[in-house]
Amino acid sequence: METIILLNLLFDSLLGLLLLWLAWQTLVCANLYKAIVLFIAFGLLMAIAWVRLDAPDVALAEAAIGAGLTGALLLSALARLKKSVGEDKKQQQDIKP
Repeated sequence: METIILLNLLFDSLLGLLLLWLAWQTLVCANLYKAIVLFIAFGLLMAIAWVRLDAPDVALAEAAIGAGLTGALLLSALARLKKSVGEDKKQQQDIKP
């Protein structure tokens, strides 16, 4: 019985440290695509943390909205940003003599 309690404590501690590490890496990442992928991974691990806290409804919302929908919207925004930057560069080249 003590082994199970110790393993639960170890898993929860590892999950908490991994969440902190992912949050920090997401904030300091210079590559936007990598930051979005880290954000999605953070949302999925946060859903696991909510399950561990016996809040399955919050975990489901976190997985669906936090990781799924928000991640897809951020990836879409990044694609539009890259397209917009490419068009701006093309317009600047057309203006230069």
